[in-house]
Amino acid sequence: MEIEGTWQLLAWRRIDPDGGISFPLGADAHGLLTYAPDGYMSVVLTAAGRPSIPGGDPLGGDTQNRAEAYSTCLAYAGTWERQGDTVVHRIEDSLFPNWSGAVEPRLASDRDGQLVLSTEPKPGGAINEIAWMRPAKRAEA
Repeated sequence: MEIEGTWQLLAWRRIDPDGGISFPLGADAHGLLTYAPDGYMSVVLTAAGRPSIPGGDPLGGDTQNRAEAYSTCLAYAGTWERQGDTVVHRIEDSLFPNWSGAVEPRLASDRDGQLVLSTEPKPGGAINEIAWMRPAKRAEA
């Protein structure tokens, strides 16, 4: 499956070792993932119905309002490369500071034309499975 280009989020599921399934940003989360031909990538995932932050400054205002809004979003950017059935994300910048500088491999599979990226199973740990589809073509403005 060719993965270069833009993808729209279908679902982010977290599968617990006991088989339980949860949706970290809700079953109706939104997101875009882009794999550029120059080897760069970016992704943003957000919960639906996020609260707005009063005022026009994304870094200003009440810290509690910002914390509530930003805790419903995950975003990072960096480079990517395909290694067989794995896509390796080398994260340069991330909303979650612990990931900046990290290398995050994702198992990639084609499920009926959907790109499914999964974290590698770890003993006793949950698996994150994120399904993406190609977005509908946008009309010319």
